[in-house]
Amino acid sequence: MAQRRTVSSGSMFEERIGYARAVVHGDHVYVSGTTGFDYATMTISDDVVEQAEQCLRTIGAALAEAGCTFADVVRVRYLLPDRADFEPCWPVLRRYFGDVRPAATMLVCGLADPRMRIEIEVDARR
Repeated sequence: MAQRRTVSSGSMFEERIGYARAVVHGDHVYVSGTTGFDYATMTISDDVVEQAEQCLRTIGAALAEAGCTFADVVRVRYLLPDRADFEPCWPVLRRYFGDVRPAATMLVCGLADPRMRIEIEVDARR
């Protein structure tokens, strides 16, 4: 049976809601939806591009702790309350995923906090 372990980012949300930043199960790594909060300071920028950068920094740290890099990402999901915010993020997303080319989905939906302008979730294979 595959071994399972969790990765935490230190976000207060993980404890309060009851989830892990990432779950490593065998060769699979599932990174939870990650928003633009800087969990060390519990602050969030108003700028969607800066939020996307912060999302990916948090995701990158979780992947590293799980023994992966962005090169191992096979699926990415983008969730945004405003579809007009997606295109400004493309250069940032291309920097992280342009060579990797994971399967991707973008959804327009409400997020948990009105300050959140983007949430990103990834799956990877180690």
